[in-house]
Amino acid sequence: MAPRTRILVCAFGPFPGVPVNPSARLAQVLGRTRRPALGAIDLIVEILPTRWDALGRLVVLLERHAPDAVLLLGVAPRRSVLCVETRAVNAAADRPDVAYRHPRARRIDPDAPANLRTTARIAPLVAAARAAGAAARSSRDAGRYLCNASYFQALAWAAAHPAKPPPVVFVHVPGRQARPRREDPILARAVAALLVTLHTQSRRP
Repeated sequence: MAPRTRILVCAFGPFPGVPVNPSARLAQVLGRTRRPALGAIDLIVEILPTRWDALGRLVVLLERHAPDAVLLLGVAPRRSVLCVETRAVNAAADRPDVAYRHPRARRIDPDAPANLRTTARIAPLVAAARAAGAAARSSRDAGRYLCNASYFQALAWAAAHPAKPPPVVFVHVPGRQARPRREDPILARAVAALLVTLHTQSRRP
């Protein structure tokens, strides 16, 4: 029997302007999903508080679980399509978190490169989301807020495994939906398809 794939899924809670974060709801739905296609995957689902001082919790989760792949989820309030982010930037905007605190510095890691690219293959992920019925595209980067900071930390963790970096990707779910009740099941199917694709990518040498 082939070993199971351990995938860490992290989403975010509410933050100023977003009292209910759909990324957290999607992650929780995934944690309860019993789809045959996910049968070979052990999901670890965590909801991160949207706080600058809570980013260390993600590092602890990565070290504790040593996942074979990582899917980070956040919401882009002004976007209407699912966006697969291609890189994280070593920069933090001076924006308050849910506790109305600001980042300590404008760079996430002063000793790290200006940006880190995803270790996942983007095109198959976008194709999988579209095949599940979602409007999806690739995106240049994850912004400068906590989504980006968490992505940067997860990619830095993956870079510590140069022989076979685990696929790590950040996906922004849309915040603008004309019919959210109809769109939620589509997004759930799309994110489940992303998990299956990450499972496949993690098995490749």
